[in-house]
Amino acid sequence: MTDSRAKPAVYFGGKYRIIDFALSNCVNSGIMRIGVVTQYKSHSLLSHLQAGWSFLRNQFHEFIDLLPAQQRVDEEHWYQGTADAVYQNIDIIKFHKPKYILILAGDHIYKMDYAKLIMDHIRMGSPLTVACIPVPRNQARELGVMNIDSNNLITEFVEKPENPPAMPGDESKSLASMGIYVFDADYLYQILKEDAANPNSHRDFGKDLIPYMVGKRLAHAHDYSKSCIRNRGNSSLCYWRDVGTIDAYWDANMDIASITPQLDVYDEDWPIWTYQVQMPPAKFVKDINGASSTVQNSVCSAGCIISGSSIVESLLFSASRVHSNCALTQAVVLPMCIIHRGCRLTKVILDRGCELPRNLVIGEDPAVDARRFYRSEGGVVLVNRDMLQRLRENEPELFEGFRDYCSGNF
Repeated sequence: MTDSRAKPAVYFGGKYRIIDFALSNCVNSGIMRIGVVTQYKSHSLLSHLQAGWSFLRNQFHEFIDLLPAQQRVDEEHWYQGTADAVYQNIDIIKFHKPKYILILAGDHIYKMDYAKLIMDHIRMGSPLTVACIPVPRNQARELGVMNIDSNNLITEFVEKPENPPAMPGDESKSLASMGIYVFDADYLYQILKEDAANPNSHRDFGKDLIPYMVGKRLAHAHDYSKSCIRNRGNSSLCYWRDVGTIDAYWDANMDIASITPQLDVYDEDWPIWTYQVQMPPAKFVKDINGASSTVQNSVCSAGCIISGSSIVESLLFSASRVHSNCALTQAVVLPMCIIHRGCRLTKVILDRGCELPRNLVIGEDPAVDARRFYRSEGGVVLVNRDMLQRLRENEPELFEGFRDYCSGNF
């Protein structure tokens, strides 16, 4: 799914992009001076930001500044790591004279009041505050893991450990960094300059700067439960997801389509802003034989047309078409897909612009799915247009009488 787009630009939740959650948190928290640092495969991300996030008013010193890799420091290096990406834009940051700098990952799903995080940073008085959350130990291998003392001072920090240390009193969980940092601006300038002069550095916050500051006893932890935006009617849940795998991505989208989602995207007090092409409402019609469509526990976005088919526990993004006698169960269908008559999809992700021939069955035979498409460890089948083209070349009989209805650049 990231072959042609940066991870923050991946579609999520029926109408959003992943980056919309971090940016919405900023706007809802009153943070209106934002820089987005991009490097690889950033075209769709930049297009989305320009189309959907241009409403901030520069005359009020509000902006979203797009900062692609420009080799600003020298003419040899692109961004070499997360810290280097900030360092190479340090002159732009200094121009705005911030007192505090909030650094975020653009590829996580959560709702958080950053104002409360920054106030906690000021109260604790150290030059760095790291937002943290308890996670299952088997998931902590992909995150930075820390130990803290009774005053929330971080006493130990290790990036992506093979055997994550457990939290005191709970062997099943580790205390993980959320990749969210608040720095005193002047101290950040100083440490970035020192890091840039170190030939042995990875130029990375998690691998270099954070462990260094922890060793100097200069970093405190912020408990996410103090600043998370909880679901209405459920004050105990603090939702945060790293959707970095196909299984995690599918599972988080399935949550949106559930009866009581863990992530409340319907909260008008903390809206998730985005950009979506203006389209007509979703429409459900009978097929040519008069059979009606049935939809259960599903999300269907604007521009979708479903004709005499069954949609169960699924999520359809904008402008998707489902023709007669299809059955979709636990499917995530990204924008502008066409599913022709008689298809059956179970536990499937269709990438943007896919067009399936009639009577194609996906998600029922693991061996066939693994041969034709990508099948995850959790049994989720990912289908994109390149895979469909290979299928057409290898099994042309599936496409007999088939013509391409899709057109345009997806």
